Amino acid sequence: MRRPLAVALTTLLSSSAAAVPYAEYILAPSQRDLSPVKVHQANGTVINAAEVTTSGSGGTTFNSVSAVTYDYTKNIGGLVSFIVSSSSDSEQYIGISYTESSLWISPDGSDATQNIAIDETLWFKITGPGNYSVEPLHDRGGFRYLNVYHNTTGNVTLSHLQTYFTAMPHFPDDGIGEYTGYFHSNDEKLNRVWYAGAYTDQLCTIPSTAGNSLVDLDATDPNTPTVWWSNSTLTNGSSAFTDGPKRDKLVWPGDFAISVPGVFLSTDDAITVKLSLQQLFASQNATTGALPWFAQPIYVFPENSFINFGKVVFSFNYHLFTLLGLHNYWIYTGDDEYLQQNWNRFKLALNYSLSFVDETGLANVTSSFDWLREGMGGHNIEANSILKHTLDVAVTLAYAVNDTSHIASWKNSSATIVSAANTLLWDSSASLYKDNETTTLHPQDGNVWSIISGVASANQSTDISSALAARWGPYGAPAPEAGTTVSPFITGFELQAHFLAGQPQRAIELMQFMWADFMLDDPRMTNSTYIEGYDTSGALHYPAYADDARISHAHGWSSGPVLALSTFAVGLHVLNATNWIAHPQPGNLTNVEAGFKVDHGTYSGNYSVTAKGASYVLSTPPGTKGSLVLDTPGCNASVKVTGSDVGGKHGKKFSWVKQVHGHKGVASTPWKCGVWGPSPPAHQDGSAGTITIDNLAGGNYTVDIVCS
Repeated sequence: MRRPLAVALTTLLSSSAAAVPYAEYILAPSQRDLSPVKVHQANGTVINAAEVTTSGSGGTTFNSVSAVTYDYTKNIGGLVSFIVSSSSDSEQYIGISYTESSLWISPDGSDATQNIAIDETLWFKITGPGNYSVEPLHDRGGFRYLNVYHNTTGNVTLSHLQTYFTAMPHFPDDGIGEYTGYFHSNDEKLNRVWYAGAYTDQLCTIPSTAGNSLVDLDATDPNTPTVWWSNSTLTNGSSAFTDGPKRDKLVWPGDFAISVPGVFLSTDDAITVKLSLQQLFASQNATTGALPWFAQPIYVFPENSFINFGKVVFSFNYHLFTLLGLHNYWIYTGDDEYLQQNWNRFKLALNYSLSFVDETGLANVTSSFDWLREGMGGHNIEANSILKHTLDVAVTLAYAVNDTSHIASWKNSSATIVSAANTLLWDSSASLYKDNETTTLHPQDGNVWSIISGVASANQSTDISSALAARWGPYGAPAPEAGTTVSPFITGFELQAHFLAGQPQRAIELMQFMWADFMLDDPRMTNSTYIEGYDTSGALHYPAYADDARISHAHGWSSGPVLALSTFAVGLHVLNATNWIAHPQPGNLTNVEAGFKVDHGTYSGNYSVTAKGASYVLSTPPGTKGSLVLDTPGCNASVKVTGSDVGGKHGKKFSWVKQVHGHKGVASTPWKCGVWGPSPPAHQDGSAGTITIDNLAGGNYTVDIVCS
């Protein structure tokens, strides 16, 4: 039975919209009523188990104690309903349970949302023929496998079984897959990786009234299935952007640092980002400026210890991630009014962060809560790198709101962090930063953030990139600060760090074997969305949870390749609504392209290898301006840049030609990748590694590199 949903802002998309490029890769459904695709397994006496799948047309009969696990072949989410055509009597029962991974299929219940034990099965008393539906209270946001049980003597025949897809509730029913962004390359692994990341972010966009209530989080008996509800209200709108659709189903700012750019690069769902950010700011301590570890729901029933704990706990880094989330929202929307509305909150929060800075010039981090690790060790490299980056962002935003009174102080604090971190925390023998002064641990999170923030110099960034790559295992990049953990969240930042260090091929290889080969293709995965984290051995174990069945297999913080591929590989860096940098870093890809539409216009880029060199075709919105950064070719070459229809309808032609001496030893690749930082790169000539053309008006450009 189809369940109506409140649909807001239907003008975002239209079923009559132009064809979406590369739509064959999009995993989002074309409509909301979804039937299972196939039977995964059946137990007991079941007649015609496949008749309620997409290939069936009749009825499925469950006799005595029996069960079928149905496979949707990808992770979905929503409200299950079924039609009973007949039953032997009025005392029959049908049970429904769910799981994201085949590893947790169980006759006893669903994979876990609580910390101990699996979730209870939903049982329906079958009183006769008719429609039976799961209540919105039990909206299951993420599952690939649907288990249907019959546990009594007698029989029940189902004539229909479906799930009403509830993710992206404010999008038109036939517009969930109408992406505003696209990606494609000559590497099929990367194509799948990008679209799985975009789909992961979509599943994390849930009805605002379907937040996780964590009813039995304090349960202690692993053998007793626990009660679960999804009825918290998370935002003041129809949708909310959460960390995961199964759990926690809360608005977490840490995830935003990775997933918010991915949303704009794929679906441009600005309204959900805005609503979710506003709830984070609504939870701010008005006296100290402290921002929450996660946004407090507007409505929670019943009250539970975790939500109450979230009211008092403070995370130094998640506090800053909310500020960076506001910056990311502003970058892609140009929403100056929203920025101005939250500017005083931003300043109050940043001032609170700076209150932790001591005589060393570094923040002394006493809060113990971060993405997984507990204990920051005082002068922590990750926390201070994120603080430095936030200070730089604050300067940019200050100019946007014309409040420049703190700029000199913020710049000074940023520079002091760089100096102090390199004096106290840089370990030249390891080519990595130490976690803090009291340990020999070289963390993944702090080292990748040192590159992103500019704490690390260009030479240090190159060395860090090499040292991090040397630690890779068969299943991905380790995060030793969290034990034997592989964190797709932190590794999403590592992807950016390799690009920034001028090592795009490392980022590409990491996406290929970690995201594609393992996180998509391992049979325990969903083949469509990305897991929250796992063990370096490949075991699906995450140290944060007592029950491995609790691991989320659709987590927005694991969608880093969307940003990495569109922004770095294709080179479409949006700085704000009026400025951009185009700097393609394709590695060994022979063709790679991406495009996306945001409020102020459309961006696209296409890099391809040619018979004698390479070409890059770029389009940016009229009324904007930017810099084109080209990495020096691996050969002596003619570099020609031409443009047309530049600067709007009265635009002018553009032409630029330069003879470049190539870098020796890199002739195997057309372009040698360079480095760009948080600010537009300075003018450089070919011998310095990059060629930069500044002050280009928005428009259409073609770069031709011909080796001589």
